[in-house]
Amino acid sequence: MATSAHDAYLEEKILSADPVELVRMLYCAAIESVEQARRHLAARDIPQRSAAISKAVEILVELSGSLDHERSPELSRRLAELYDYMGSRLLAGNFEQAEAPLAEVVKLLETLAEAWNGLPLSVPPEKPAPHPAARQWNPFSASSEPEGALHGWSF
Repeated sequence: MATSAHDAYLEEKILSADPVELVRMLYCAAIESVEQARRHLAARDIPQRSAAISKAVEILVELSGSLDHERSPELSRRLAELYDYMGSRLLAGNFEQAEAPLAEVVKLLETLAEAWNGLPLSVPPEKPAPHPAARQWNPFSASSEPEGALHGWSF
């Protein structure tokens, strides 16, 4: 029962999260997955190590798919390349049963996560207050003309 309550909590947290918070959550999950893979490597638990690495690779694919190439093409390209590199290092670590590639990926993920943790959550831009002269004319007001209207014709 605790698992279903925990799953429900996580689902609610994800569904209500801000986009920046979602990226932070993905980085945390990726770091945890790689750390699990390192522990399973040390314990010689091949199936669990492979599962943890697969999860981390899936998270990197998700992060790569969320990049906005139109808004920031250069940054997006570099991050996509970095995500690809980390994915290949994870696969190499799994295939070679080596600790070094996994440790390298954790350091890269921690650096990226630290940068994202420094960002504020996304907030919708505030609507600027309307200029006083831009007030709409109310035909039902006591005045028959909009406030500030000029009398007479001018061209």
